[in-house]
Amino acid sequence: MQLRYVTSAIKAQSKNGDKVSAIAYSPNNKKLAVCTEQKVIRLFDELGEQRDKFSTKPLEKGTDYRVKGLAWSPDSTKLGIAQSDNIVFVYKLGLNFGEKKSICNKYAQNSSVTTLVWPRANEVIYGLAEGKVKVGMLRTNKPASLYSTESMVTALAANSKGVVSAHLDGSIHRFFFSSGSDGRTKIAIHPCIVYALAYGSASILAGGNDGTLFVYNEQGELEQRLTTGGSTKKEYTIAAMNPAGDAVVLGTTQDEFKIFSFQQNQWRPIEGKSVKNLYAISALAWKADGTALAVGSQFGALDLYDACLRRYR
Repeated sequence: MQLRYVTSAIKAQSKNGDKVSAIAYSPNNKKLAVCTEQKVIRLFDELGEQRDKFSTKPLEKGTDYRVKGLAWSPDSTKLGIAQSDNIVFVYKLGLNFGEKKSICNKYAQNSSVTTLVWPRANEVIYGLAEGKVKVGMLRTNKPASLYSTESMVTALAANSKGVVSAHLDGSIHRFFFSSGSDGRTKIAIHPCIVYALAYGSASILAGGNDGTLFVYNEQGELEQRLTTGGSTKKEYTIAAMNPAGDAVVLGTTQDEFKIFSFQQNQWRPIEGKSVKNLYAISALAWKADGTALAVGSQFGALDLYDACLRRYR
């Protein structure tokens, strides 16, 4: 796999303070949703042109908050927004740009929402600062607890089988959808806090401030420990698994993102992209057909890359 730079949909700002908080491609590949510290959702088309935008809102008027995560519904008509002011909003946006926007679901919580994924049609899954992983059920507009821990959720990742969560105490938990209420298992204790978490077809990849990528199997057994060398340790900030589940991109704190590919039954480093003045990478998202990658930075840049020679759908 090779990543070829295409365009900067948003130019970097001259100073810190407007970082890209979250990005997400719609499953139908038509829209890219982006939120910065300005708390405005900007919608881009496949060419990286902005076509629409709308402002988010606080749970209570006058309350300060930050957007912590974005996720599209599988039918590409709704967008889930996780916010630090103890709320998940779901907006109905429609399939086309410019359609009327409305809040169709909201899930108020007792603590800050830290992360969000949307792997199944009528269930949006989110993690909380109080340590719970919960599901918002669209049909009833009610939340339910998938499982509870005593430590803040720092990252979530999901595939068709289930969801994995990383926590402030280093623990990693896995939940299989097919197992119902008994599906949660604490599978590992990571040596540092995990901020970069990805769930492949059979592997769970985790990275944090030690600059090492750990590969666990679904039972939590450590299969690989990957370092990329170099004189300077680069902390991992975020991870994104490609749709095929055989390549992962990890953002770092220092002008670079790294790519690992599953080859010959092992994960191997295949490429690193170093971009001058990119600084810390704050958001990553793959296009649903695997043909493009969006990269957001601490200084507000949104860069788009073509994933050359690979098509997944």
